[in-house]
Amino acid sequence: MDGPLTPHSDPPAAGRPNARERRAFLPSDVDSTVFDEAFLRQLERLLILMRSPVRGGLKGGRRSVKRGQSVEFADYRDYALGDDLRQLDWNVYARLERLFVKLFIEEEDVTVTLLVDASASMTAGRPPKLLFAKRAAAALGYIGLASEDRVTVSALAGRASRRRAAMRGSGRIFRLLSDLSSIEPAEGPTDLLAAARHAAAQLHGKGVVILLSDLLDPSADRVIRELAATGSELIVLHVLSPEELEPQLEGDLRLVDVETGDGVDVTVDLPTLDAYKTRLAAWKAAFADLAAKRRATYVDLPSDANLADLMFNELRRRRVLG
Repeated sequence: MDGPLTPHSDPPAAGRPNARERRAFLPSDVDSTVFDEAFLRQLERLLILMRSPVRGGLKGGRRSVKRGQSVEFADYRDYALGDDLRQLDWNVYARLERLFVKLFIEEEDVTVTLLVDASASMTAGRPPKLLFAKRAAAALGYIGLASEDRVTVSALAGRASRRRAAMRGSGRIFRLLSDLSSIEPAEGPTDLLAAARHAAAQLHGKGVVILLSDLLDPSADRVIRELAATGSELIVLHVLSPEELEPQLEGDLRLVDVETGDGVDVTVDLPTLDAYKTRLAAWKAAFADLAAKRRATYVDLPSDANLADLMFNELRRRRVLG
């Protein structure tokens, strides 16, 4: 199993995992920094940021920028015809002879959907792109759980998405890790657009959608467009391996597509590598430009990126986390 965690029994329903529990649940090949208690405590201080408010059926754990009817007073505004008379501040009226409506901070009910690309191409690299995607999804998912957001995981493989049940609360960390660990790479080609459409059809209301993918699909730009069009706030983590970013190749080679088995003969020399890097930069820039136009966030990163640096530096700098 190449996932970040393989549970051996049912985890406790609530509470941060303690050291004994971590030893029982963590396989030996897992980067211990991912689930170190100090790391989890730091993650709990973060919040997945949203540009716009979200209305949900239940009260969630995060503060909204809109005004609602909770118990914490926020501000006043002038009375308008049709406002609830119960929200008028009669004490202010007695002093100023003007009608003001009391505003309160409302808590939001947010769903964080983690879409993990499980196409065969995600198995490439050292470390594999899929393993890094699972670890990044685990950290982001834990931030959501600690914020009392609903968190759900979907694997994109073949022509469909396999969606796991939603969860809430930091005590569900083991279930989150179990869901991520169970994601296996697809056998054969993956139609990323069809799988993303299937995932989009399962979204309930507006929230945050985080796509973790290498975007090595001819329709990857349409995937970004259609996920952004769902009304959810889209974050694209574009994961490429160090070997894809800096190929260590030379001579006459046959490159084989891991999904289709199709091959192409190439001669790799310095001009070829320079042309490849130029096209790679333009390819990533096009995704970044598309995401900006669709009010989505695009972050490109290597599969050997330091997870703590990604969470506490890069994603905070990009205003994904705060």
